[in-house]
Amino acid sequence: MIARGGLWLVLAPAIVAAIFLAVAVMLSSYLAFVLTIPFGIVFLVFAVFFRDPPRKIGRGIVSPADGKVMAVSPETGRIAVYMSVLSVHVNRAPWSCRVARQLMHSGGHAPASSPAASKNVSLEWRLDSAIGEIALIQITGMFARRIVPYRGEGARIKKGERIGMIRFGSRVEIVLPPGVSILAKAGDRVRAGETTIAEVAHAR
Repeated sequence: MIARGGLWLVLAPAIVAAIFLAVAVMLSSYLAFVLTIPFGIVFLVFAVFFRDPPRKIGRGIVSPADGKVMAVSPETGRIAVYMSVLSVHVNRAPWSCRVARQLMHSGGHAPASSPAASKNVSLEWRLDSAIGEIALIQITGMFARRIVPYRGEGARIKKGERIGMIRFGSRVEIVLPPGVSILAKAGDRVRAGETTIAEVAHAR
């Protein structure tokens, strides 16, 4: 499955590569054949980047992003996940909630894996839920320059539902309310909607 908004980005280089290949076959053109290669490579890269596989939703509070846990603070409830260019970049709701507010913050484009990324361009989600307010921040990176939200303020979202994506390498941070038991540890590999990062008493 291709991520929402990414279909034409995947198809465009494939179509161009197919045209050059057809010309190469019909006209025996070596140049046309050579030109299929870069477009074919772009197609493969985009197909990997914009993939959006189905997920079996995990128990408890689930990770909003695929990637590697960079930092965990049990005191503040903050968990940061780094998404490399090879990660699935579709983000999912960590818990059933309502989008109370979305705040776009201007900033720089430091590498998403660096501490300076906290001052990058970002989209902050304030999510009202039965366990309290959850903050989720989508942060751009050096090459990721566009955040694509799928839902807006006032939307009601189920746990594990797709909420948006960040293009080409990025980072997602979540701040959980008091009273939850954080399970995630720095260095863990997590999958959006599937990996349990925290537990809530008497909840799934």
